[in-house]
Amino acid sequence: MDIDVRGPRFGAAVTTAVLLAVLALDSGYLLAFQTLCFALGAAGGVGRSPYGLLFRTLVRPRLGPATEFEAPAPPRFAQAVGLGFALLGLLGHFVGPQWLAYSATGAALAAAFLNAAFGYCLGCEAYLLLRRVGPARG
Repeated sequence: MDIDVRGPRFGAAVTTAVLLAVLALDSGYLLAFQTLCFALGAAGGVGRSPYGLLFRTLVRPRLGPATEFEAPAPPRFAQAVGLGFALLGLLGHFVGPQWLAYSATGAALAAAFLNAAFGYCLGCEAYLLLRRVGPARG
């Protein structure tokens, strides 16, 4: 079943704010929270992530009916990509080097911002590209 495109965009907007706070406050613990959010979104789909639940219970009831839908697999893959960058950021925050924390968090922030502001999901596009290319044959 396809999902309302506004849900992942809302999640990306919240993620953008959280990752900005991570960089502004230099908070590895806040990044750990965002990492958990990515993990839940990757494991259960964006609708089961904390931001998806927030969208479904507080935001969507105040909006009109959805007019655009998308398959759930690309946003779920995007959550897994975000999880990878967040894990690298955590590694940088708690083990080092510090530049790894900033660059990995910044990359996740850039991707979240693109989705929130322009509806362009880098992780979704990567998923679709990988589907077109198919498995490597050697």
